[in-house]
Amino acid sequence: MGVNAYPVDEDRLRRLLGGPDLAWLLERVRRRLERGQRLTGPVSLAAATPAQRAAAERLLGRAPGGGRVLTVRLDAVDAVLVRSGISPEGLTAAVTALTGPVVPLEEVRRSEDQVWAEAYDPLTALAGEIPRLAQWSGRMRDDGLVRRLARTPEAARLLLDQAARVLRALPAEPPRSLSVFAADFLGSAHALDDGTPSATLCLSGIRALTGHPDGAGAAWRRAAWASAGLLRDDVSSTVLTLNLRGTPALDWMADVGDPCVLTLRQLAHRPPLTTPPVVHICENPAVLSAAADTHGPDALPLVCLQGQPSAAALALLARLHDLGATFRYHGDFDWGGLRIAVTLRRHIPWQPWRYSAVDYQAAVAAARRAPQPLTGAVAPSPWDPDLALALTEHGVRVEEEAVLDALLADLAG
Repeated sequence: MGVNAYPVDEDRLRRLLGGPDLAWLLERVRRRLERGQRLTGPVSLAAATPAQRAAAERLLGRAPGGGRVLTVRLDAVDAVLVRSGISPEGLTAAVTALTGPVVPLEEVRRSEDQVWAEAYDPLTALAGEIPRLAQWSGRMRDDGLVRRLARTPEAARLLLDQAARVLRALPAEPPRSLSVFAADFLGSAHALDDGTPSATLCLSGIRALTGHPDGAGAAWRRAAWASAGLLRDDVSSTVLTLNLRGTPALDWMADVGDPCVLTLRQLAHRPPLTTPPVVHICENPAVLSAAADTHGPDALPLVCLQGQPSAAALALLARLHDLGATFRYHGDFDWGGLRIAVTLRRHIPWQPWRYSAVDYQAAVAAARRAPQPLTGAVAPSPWDPDLALALTEHGVRVEEEAVLDALLADLAG
């Protein structure tokens, strides 16, 4: 028979079942239909009002029972609707007439899964164009980051489209301002600001694209952007050098043996074109200053980190490494110094420069005054595990200035 062979009497149905006092009953029935459950057995409402009890009594033609909980059997409601002719096809047809078509939850989930799958299409296309991003693209589908950032498939599709647009244009050559790049490619100079979903996702992609190590914090984000040719705050990030050459400015400063401060902007636009075979690296500016005072233009090339390596320092050292330089590193003998050394080691390879357990023990033995006690959390020394053990055993720190004579002797050209 046709669909309309047994039509619902909607006027009578609304008077009988469509009032606000039976809305809870319609909600229970609809939920069962969405879950594919049969419309049999009881449904209950705790602490029903007198009006809700009266509506149930009118529906069933009898009192539904006493007690605080109002219970209605769905079989009885179905029988009333069929017997009265209000809904000859029963409760399912009645609820559909009152509340609209019911879509099973399983079908809704399948539909949502399909929409989410289609939202990742920009990543699929990107991975096809840039094979280096294929593994990252697969991880983005599985680890939940995109869903946490976007919440809905529509927002995810927009976010992933923006990320794909950015990553296709990287690395930027020559390097560019991050804000100008964002304005050009995403329509807003602030689209890649810290904390935005686009910035979070693009930084994740940049790690896969450039091999930049994992990390956290403002300095790390600055260095990660710079690894892809995008410069953020490109003049305040600096690195201190002595007797490097390879640009007119560096050559001029090396000729007179004076320290030179390089900005991230300078390194991005005019990086050194040559490198010495060996570059020494120190932690503290006092070492570099003393080398300039003592040896002037004859001092061996030296780079000073001034604490944790800045984006400018990492950019310079990466450039020198690409040109064939090898590095020798010295830092303070304390837990902070070890952490700086470990951070640097994640970016470039280096050999210890008087920076081993033997060197530390000799420095402690030769100390002219009582060394300061070690403070802070213990850190590893993977280039020489005995160094961390020695620091733990002696419990004192030795700053670079305390071994300055030995370092200066090594830096004599």
